[in-house]
Amino acid sequence: MRNYNLDFISNKDLYQHTKNTVEKYRCKIDLAKFNKNLIDPIKLTFDSKVYAKDIKSVVESEIVRQMDKSNTNHIGYFHQNIFNYIGEDWTVPKKGYDIVNLEDYYYVEMKNKHNTMNSSSSQKTYMRMQHTLLNIPNSTCMLVEIIARNSQNIVWNISLDGEPVSNENIRRVSIDQFYKLVTGDQFAFKKLCECLPSVIEDIIQDIQLDTESNTVVSELEKISPNVLKSLYLLSFGKYEGFSDFNV
Repeated sequence: MRNYNLDFISNKDLYQHTKNTVEKYRCKIDLAKFNKNLIDPIKLTFDSKVYAKDIKSVVESEIVRQMDKSNTNHIGYFHQNIFNYIGEDWTVPKKGYDIVNLEDYYYVEMKNKHNTMNSSSSQKTYMRMQHTLLNIPNSTCMLVEIIARNSQNIVWNISLDGEPVSNENIRRVSIDQFYKLVTGDQFAFKKLCECLPSVIEDIIQDIQLDTESNTVVSELEKISPNVLKSLYLLSFGKYEGFSDFNV
């Protein structure tokens, strides 16, 4: 195994955790998975007409969007669960906070981007942290953002019921500063990012990835040669009048 030269995680743990993430990557999709959350054919009609695209191209774009959303969740798995291997006393519990350090009383909620949460979810997260502080007064709660506007470890200022609220022990932290806290190395996250391409390349060479497979359009064409009609029948086929729907 190659030496990745990170002193805060072993070569074996880094390789295995990255491999677990790679193997989660979504490469296959069929019509059932495509329509799992019910496709909106009206939106796809707008997309096709407004952007002057063939409906098959619009379907392919929707497939890419769905797979990308799924893969983004897997990257969240990578960011969170790597702390099973980094830092003494840091763990990833099965429920509750995303990451905790019960020895030093750290409780972490991790988000991918600084704008991921809306106002309601931000308030809910903040109040949960307030509750933690009430029960464990010497704890520190953190909202850790992978993609933050700045490198920061600051007090999280928020508005609850129209009133500004802050607490020194409820903090908003960028991922580089969190790695610094956990490892003691201010450049730990940068070092991980530098070696990650090599780790992934090694894994791709070592394992057999699922062959990319997309049967959505061919399955739609079995419903009707008119793919747009198939999309409507897929979502609205049980609605009144759609038994003889034409578009």
